[in-house]
Amino acid sequence: MKKALLASAALLTFSAVAHAQSSVTLYGRLDAGLEYMNGVPTGPAGAPATGSSHRFRAESGDWGTSLWGVKGVEDLGGGYRAVFQLEGSFNTMTGAGPGGGLFNRWATVGIANNQFGTLLLGRELFIANGVWDFDPFGQSNWSSASLVRGRNWPQSSNNISYQSPKIAGFDFYGQYSLSNATNWNGNGTTAQGREGGAYITYTSPLFQIRGMYDEIRNPSNGSLGGVYNPIDGGVTVNNANGNGAYAYSREYTAMFNLFLGQFKVQGAYQAIRSSGMTGQLPGQPTTLDHEWGGVTWQATPAAALIAAVYHVNGNNGAGNATIYTVGGSYNLSKRTLLDLQVATVQNSKIANYGLNANNFGSAASTDNPFPGHSQTGVYAGIQHSF
Repeated sequence: MKKALLASAALLTFSAVAHAQSSVTLYGRLDAGLEYMNGVPTGPAGAPATGSSHRFRAESGDWGTSLWGVKGVEDLGGGYRAVFQLEGSFNTMTGAGPGGGLFNRWATVGIANNQFGTLLLGRELFIANGVWDFDPFGQSNWSSASLVRGRNWPQSSNNISYQSPKIAGFDFYGQYSLSNATNWNGNGTTAQGREGGAYITYTSPLFQIRGMYDEIRNPSNGSLGGVYNPIDGGVTVNNANGNGAYAYSREYTAMFNLFLGQFKVQGAYQAIRSSGMTGQLPGQPTTLDHEWGGVTWQATPAAALIAAVYHVNGNNGAGNATIYTVGGSYNLSKRTLLDLQVATVQNSKIANYGLNANNFGSAASTDNPFPGHSQTGVYAGIQHSF
């Protein structure tokens, strides 16, 4: 009997240790609210816009993408850990999942070590999303992706990535994505061309700076530019190839955060450059210069106020545009917050950028305002994390 009790105790102790060495966590975020916007184009789908109006709608993900995921870690001994992460987005208002698969944001497995860093394989947010923590509005729907038509927030498959540990304030992150085609850069046989990039970050108690380079190649021919494919009578350019430099290009980015007590000042400059573009329409640029700046005031532990300006200038008749936006959040608890954002985009005479990260084009379906016209929106919502 005594031996049986000792064996049971040993088994329970082993189980507790094994449990402590491995863990799986379910997490997520739900974001929903109400949005008003004017300067919205109207007209038949796929045809030139014939007028403009205003819109009031229920919206999911304006302050942050609604998502859910599972992540886990297993202690392998010697300081090494096996890690995995699965994450997908969804629409809180409809419950609909993404078109790109159940785990459209993350599906990775790899090895981590505090001394040597983390190596992952699988699908991830593309490295261009590294602007997130230098954007005053944290890549919300009306922020650093808007004026580059979503160039800053794609996902990427077939990834190999490495995150270094922090050494003397510096850390390095690199990402490389295979095209999986017989041509290294892509030849039209796969959905994705070769992609990749790297950034170096320095962090101190007073400031943080990051330099980043990335590139996304056209899967049809491996070029750093889109080939114009006329659809809908040439009125709208609403596919990836037609999106040109906004979809396939090189991107050079310099960013900073400045920490001043209750205030955080942020800014960035991006140079987006393409090559190999042919047949582009006027207004479809081959180069873009994109910059922003803003300040966050943490007025109380629960309340934050934010103001920011985003600007872009493109060649080939793309013109320039500026977003002016203010907003803030109020934390009801550690997991739940209320949010508010008011924004307007002011276009030059030939530009037609919208508040949302819409594709290039002038059809009603692109949701872009008329060239030279402004677009203004107000969003108020609630977000809960678990």
